Amino acid sequence: MNANELRSKYIEFFKSKGHAQIQGKSLIPDNDPTVLFTTAGMHPLVPYLLGEEHPAGKRLTDYQKCIRTGDIDEVGDPSHLTLFEMLGNWSLGDYFKEGAIEMSFEFLTSPQWLGIPVEKIGVTVFEGEGDIPRDEESAAIWKRLGIPEERISYRPREDNWWGPAGSTGPCGPDTEMFIDMGKAPCSPECAPGCSCGKWLEIWNDVFMQYNKNAEGEYLPLARKCVDTGMGIERTVTILNGKKSVYETGIFQPIIGAIEKASGYTYGTDEEKDKSVRIIADHTRASSFILGDPKAVTPSNVGAGYVLRRLIRRAVRHGRKLGITGLLLSPIAQVVVEEFKGPYPELEENRSRIIEELNKEENKFLETLQKGEHEFEKLLPNLLKDPRKIMSGRLAFKLYDTYGFPIELTEELAAEQGMTVNRDEFDEAFRKHQELSRAGSEQVFKGGLGDQGEMAVKYHTATHLLHKALKTVLGDHVAQKGSNITAERMRFDFSHDAPMTKEEIQKVEEIVNEQIQKNLPVTMDVMSLDEAKKNGAVALFGEKYEDQVKVYSVGDFSKEVCGGPHVENTGSMGKFKIQKEQSSSAGVRRIRAVLE
Repeated sequence: MNANELRSKYIEFFKSKGHAQIQGKSLIPDNDPTVLFTTAGMHPLVPYLLGEEHPAGKRLTDYQKCIRTGDIDEVGDPSHLTLFEMLGNWSLGDYFKEGAIEMSFEFLTSPQWLGIPVEKIGVTVFEGEGDIPRDEESAAIWKRLGIPEERISYRPREDNWWGPAGSTGPCGPDTEMFIDMGKAPCSPECAPGCSCGKWLEIWNDVFMQYNKNAEGEYLPLARKCVDTGMGIERTVTILNGKKSVYETGIFQPIIGAIEKASGYTYGTDEEKDKSVRIIADHTRASSFILGDPKAVTPSNVGAGYVLRRLIRRAVRHGRKLGITGLLLSPIAQVVVEEFKGPYPELEENRSRIIEELNKEENKFLETLQKGEHEFEKLLPNLLKDPRKIMSGRLAFKLYDTYGFPIELTEELAAEQGMTVNRDEFDEAFRKHQELSRAGSEQVFKGGLGDQGEMAVKYHTATHLLHKALKTVLGDHVAQKGSNITAERMRFDFSHDAPMTKEEIQKVEEIVNEQIQKNLPVTMDVMSLDEAKKNGAVALFGEKYEDQVKVYSVGDFSKEVCGGPHVENTGSMGKFKIQKEQSSSAGVRRIRAVLE
């Protein structure tokens, strides 16, 4: 079964069980300062898992593109990926453990769907902790369905518990499904959940049944939800009996393009195979990021920095395969062809993908030339050292100042009969990483947006600001992104010139006027066409459902939005713009606070 068949079978199955198919969302999350990218299929649904009503109902299903950047350097082995697709189904206060487990079991084992033999399936459930009991309810359901006791493994919190997203909020146990890969058990204790390779996880059902409060107590939720996730790449690998995601039809066309560019045949040398896998994964991820409706471009901060790292690491591994010309754009063309069916935005943004990849690759090639030039300048002094060892600190300076990779420094040194003090370089690099991590740990820590009172006020303020900007600057203004914490808001919008002091002051006055009027904030559910006819603003490039929520702030503003919002503007405080600056070409950025 290929990825397209799995994707459509999954959606078809859950639609047959009364689930509404909803649209997967952007890779760039709105209003969540804790992550750079959408990291899981449930990420865009957090407001609804926390109590918001979804316009499509209580049973939902979709597929979602996700990116995880926890450790880009791990990618290159047979299993790690930066970009992956998640299939998901949700119950928002509808069915719970029994319904979720029964449907999971049917989809996995029924000949009409995946047809996996029951004897190959094992599961894990939560073993309990403190006042939270062992999840005997899930175990009993699995037994009733035909999973024997010896293939049901009770696991601790780190394996079978989800959440809360922050320090408080919804959370609960999960049950995970594994496939027996046919390997001999590693020990008599080997059971589903063991990491020896005998059992491979295929699916995860999360049961959000508790709310953790500020005192650390776990209180039962009145409205219990289910959130599930099945990774497409991993599942296709299992269903096709492959050892690696790179052996599946998902990656084979991409690898074929790399073979064509390099003249190397994948599968003949492990070190070169690793380079092929890195190029394949990183080019696919970069193409999806650049092809996203809310695309970021390569830069030295945030998501743009991750994108730059992906592109440059792919180029560097291309050089290892002997590729000296532009590498990424021909491979990206294959990515677009392969994935434009489920993700039409790739085709729509094909020219941007190719243009940005070429631009960044050329920039990096210039960096490499500069680094080589600097190395040549250092060479006369280096050759005076009778030990023929280049200082690791000097190699790190080339890396830190010019972005010159250590592997290339080692190559150039080897050509002169020299080695690099790698331990010294690694020590300098480790210190550099610690400093970087300390500075950005809040950004990279993962987790979900602040749903507290101040964040809700700021969310409502984005609507007032959007309308005020249109009033002062013109109807061409459109929201290009926002980022909210409990302390401040950031708002990006289309406009091709810096705002004047008078314009900034006028926008502030309009927003504060609406706050002082104590306008009611109301919500209606309607079709997207109806919303547009009623004058509601919808974000360009956003994927919407058939039925959408429309939030109106008095008669002042009307936007298609998921929420949440304050009930009246009077509670918001005084709006103050702290900074207005350029964000990118044709896009301005406002930072503001509520005092």
